[in-house]
Amino acid sequence: MTQSPENSPQKPDEEAIKYVLISAREHDVKFIRLWFTDILGTLKGFAITIDELEGVMQNGASFDGASIEGLTRADESDMVAMPDPSTFQVLPWRPSTDAVARMFCDIETPLRAPSVADGRQVLRRNLVRAADMGFTFYVSPEIEYYYDTGEPDERARIDRSSYFDQTSVDGVGADLRRDTVLTLEKMGIPVKHSHHEVGFDQHEIDLRHTNALTMADSIITFKVIAKELAAAEGALATFMPRPFGDRHGSGMHTHMSLFNGDDNAFFDADDELNLSDTGRHFIAGLMRHAADICVVTNQWVNSYKRLLPGLEAPIFASWTTGNFGYLIRIPSYRPGREESIRLEYRAPDSAANPYLLFSVLLAAGLDGIENKLPLPEPLDNDVFQMSDSELSEHGVARLPRTLDEAIHLAEKS
Repeated sequence: MTQSPENSPQKPDEEAIKYVLISAREHDVKFIRLWFTDILGTLKGFAITIDELEGVMQNGASFDGASIEGLTRADESDMVAMPDPSTFQVLPWRPSTDAVARMFCDIETPLRAPSVADGRQVLRRNLVRAADMGFTFYVSPEIEYYYDTGEPDERARIDRSSYFDQTSVDGVGADLRRDTVLTLEKMGIPVKHSHHEVGFDQHEIDLRHTNALTMADSIITFKVIAKELAAAEGALATFMPRPFGDRHGSGMHTHMSLFNGDDNAFFDADDELNLSDTGRHFIAGLMRHAADICVVTNQWVNSYKRLLPGLEAPIFASWTTGNFGYLIRIPSYRPGREESIRLEYRAPDSAANPYLLFSVLLAAGLDGIENKLPLPEPLDNDVFQMSDSELSEHGVARLPRTLDEAIHLAEKS
């Protein structure tokens, strides 16, 4: 089932409840995991039995939020997880007999008011804002991550392959990645492609574009799948921004586009770059707010060990049509594919909360559109070799160097 992110959460209709109950019965589901995330994007949840499912879909399931990060105020101890029936999926790595399914939940108060700390509902509100402006927000992430044995001995590495290598004879990395892709697709999450990344044991799986709310749910599911399958082989899957000081960090480069109906709002056939005024204003908004939103795009102390020169990670709020070290990149297209224009935002890492990440990226871009912010010309020279005065002349700001700096910038924004 496909979600409708433009709509605020409503009590599920009888048809939606009926669909889930029939699906659960057909798949011999006995347990349903109710999933949600805390404010940092860490997956939380609890399980109910099949006998409780219908009532929970009608009225939600109460839980104690006092120990959940972001839900720690005294008046947040009693919270309600309201399942979204469109997210019902059987977990393929669990037994097919007495099966287990999952549903993502919106977090509400007992009076059915949305929780201000629920990233899913924060994203939903921003999608409503975009819809009110006539836009649907589509995203496609490139998710990088590492496999590890947990052993300090270098000889215990999962593999010694590097970028785009097609052999992994000394480890199980390629098989784990393959099984992750197959499991994602069993759960209705389409994969664009996958490959080995630069670092030993580092892999990337790119998810095919869809609306931002569905994608955020898919990213959380992806992380669970990767970790479950790795654990079954005695390994670990980590989405830490830079777990190894001698290897590249793990980014989550995010491709974005706005659509107005069936039309790409970023496309202009008469522009040299095929980039519309809407697209230019969107990029300008991202550049204006890039430093302020680093606290969300890069929310961990370890995140800033990745944002360093020489690691194909951005350290300046700049845009270009080519260089992979810039913050924002407009990918090139084959002739006849110009209408597929999109932008790639390269700061986020794989440990970001996807709900809040997509929220701040969309909000920043919409601010640029609403205020018709001007976009500087793209930089063709190496931004890493430019002096401070040259950076200032081109309107290029430096991104925060530490989480502490990012927090202070966000507080002042």
